[in-house]
Amino acid sequence: MEISEKVAYIKGLAEGMKLDTETNEGKILSQMIDVLQDIAYQLEDVDSDLNEIVDAVNDIDESVADLEDAVYGEDEDECDCGCEDQDMYEITCPKCGNSVVVDFDVIAQGELACPNCGEPLEFDLSEIEDEEN
Repeated sequence: MEISEKVAYIKGLAEGMKLDTETNEGKILSQMIDVLQDIAYQLEDVDSDLNEIVDAVNDIDESVADLEDAVYGEDEDECDCGCEDQDMYEITCPKCGNSVVVDFDVIAQGELACPNCGEPLEFDLSEIEDEEN
């Protein structure tokens, strides 16, 4: 049962009881029922508007998914660049805390500027070179 139906039922009960709207109590109850009815109608409007928004968001979500499929292909995780064969490393900038994910080729250069704050991030590869020898 909807809220507006419940309020209509209460209003019917009040009318069936022949609520005397000339007394102070009757006036208050009558006004309270009218306010409840107004609230119920506004809630129905809000529910209707919310359902329209949900439908619109779902349509947008489907459109974005279709666009992603068109631009990136069916599966975003699969690419032909060979990047899945490379080990990736996450580096955290000691100055700003920003994390950067790079492959070994970038680390092999010895230095990288943090893309967030510009702090030079240096890499010590001497241990790796010693292991190779």
